[in-house]
Amino acid sequence: MGYEILGTRHEPTFGLDTFGDVENGPDGQPVSQAEAIRQVVAEGVLADQVGVDYFGVGEHHRTEMAVSSPDVVLAAIAGRTERIRLGTAVTVLSSDDPVRVYERFATLDAVSRGRAEVTLGRGSFTESFPLFGYSLDDYEALFAEKLDLFTHLQKEKPVDWSGTVRPALEGAQAFPVTESGSLPAWVGVGGTPQSVVRAAAYGLPLVMAVIGGSPERFTPLADLYRRAVKESGHQELPISMHSPGHIAETDELAVAQHFQHHQAAFAKIGAERGWGPMSRADYDAMAGPRGALFVGSPETVAQKIAWAVRTLGLSRFQLKYSVGALSHEQRLNSIRLYGEQVVPRVKELLKD
Repeated sequence: MGYEILGTRHEPTFGLDTFGDVENGPDGQPVSQAEAIRQVVAEGVLADQVGVDYFGVGEHHRTEMAVSSPDVVLAAIAGRTERIRLGTAVTVLSSDDPVRVYERFATLDAVSRGRAEVTLGRGSFTESFPLFGYSLDDYEALFAEKLDLFTHLQKEKPVDWSGTVRPALEGAQAFPVTESGSLPAWVGVGGTPQSVVRAAAYGLPLVMAVIGGSPERFTPLADLYRRAVKESGHQELPISMHSPGHIAETDELAVAQHFQHHQAAFAKIGAERGWGPMSRADYDAMAGPRGALFVGSPETVAQKIAWAVRTLGLSRFQLKYSVGALSHEQRLNSIRLYGEQVVPRVKELLKD
């Protein structure tokens, strides 16, 4: 399925992810979601210009995250870029239709001349379930069955398939077909062994969302995935890691710009989920040398990414560079520093 172009353990690639977070404008009020979407397009174009390998856009259905249709946003970016790969972070397959997902991203693959991919997940938010008429009681079955159907569609031949969560297919095929013969797809996981083993069984690359604690704690999952891939009879497959962060000229400036927005976003989500507040000490621990936040100067972030790549044997690293009301200008600067300074420095460090 062409996964050799998506990075290897020996020559990793580097990406950026965004959820289309809505910044506060000059008046202190959130900009429109339409403006936030246009900002994402501009950020994707800049990522291409500074040499980033991958740009991922997440699907959400919330006030503070503007992108609900990543494929449309990515198509706009495709028309203004030449080389960067375009995908999702993630597509909530459970509340979507696998046939429509395949057709949308196969279409993106056509307009981008073979640069499309998709990351399939259950999502860390559940707003899409009632929005599209799905019950959370079916949370596990929805993803398991729809992922199974998606892997059949990847063969780009007529499909016979039946399950419990959608009507059966008899000799049906998704169109358009891709020029490469299959749409590259990853599975995004939050840390459960069952999800890791399932991805391996289907021969799908893995994206681990490391958003808390330390990346080191995901080492057993990465090892489990590699064993399961081998036991399933597949060749070695890529592993990527998605983590939040922010880059500025100095460590102090990066933290000063990022902390308040990360704390506010954590508080909003935490209020919905019953989490306690995040203290500055909590934040500092996560932004430290072994935490899940990649915040700091280019050298600080590069050192930490190189450590994470080595620790987990990554084929790709994806920095979730947007958070809450962090300004568009600060996001653009973070992207510029990532592409022009961080990524080249990581590559140097990995040669040592």
